[in-house]
Amino acid sequence: MRKLILLITHLLALGLGFAAGIYTLPILIAPPGPSTAEIDAVVGLQRFQGEFRRDLAGSDLLHWGEGLVSVTADHIALAGRLAPGPDYRLYLSPRFIDTEPAFEQARSEMALVGEVRSFENFLLAVPAGVDVETHNTVIVWCERFGQFITAAKYR
Repeated sequence: MRKLILLITHLLALGLGFAAGIYTLPILIAPPGPSTAEIDAVVGLQRFQGEFRRDLAGSDLLHWGEGLVSVTADHIALAGRLAPGPDYRLYLSPRFIDTEPAFEQARSEMALVGEVRSFENFLLAVPAGVDVETHNTVIVWCERFGQFITAAKYR
């Protein structure tokens, strides 16, 4: 009986350590976000603005974003924060999406902007051929786990 209890407690400790590592590793290796001056430069040129909010249907305690999203023809910037996680991608969608099933269903209509590598502020260049005018929503998605993080309707 004692060996069984030791085995269970050690496996539990190993599992908790592994989960903590998955959560903290992206924080430890994340590059610093863009400076306030860089974000302000985009905000000054913005054509559209939206807001990441924590209260979206697909967001939860570990998957959220908050802050103002500024969209220009050439850049998308966040002055705010995202929950830390691995393998985040920024997408543009022609319609508002706020859940995983809705994202998966509409994925073929979306344009991939790029990787989000920082969790406080970000600044991404809009790829050539992507027109922000044909979309109305910015979405952060975790590719690795197929998890909706947040979204903001900007027009």
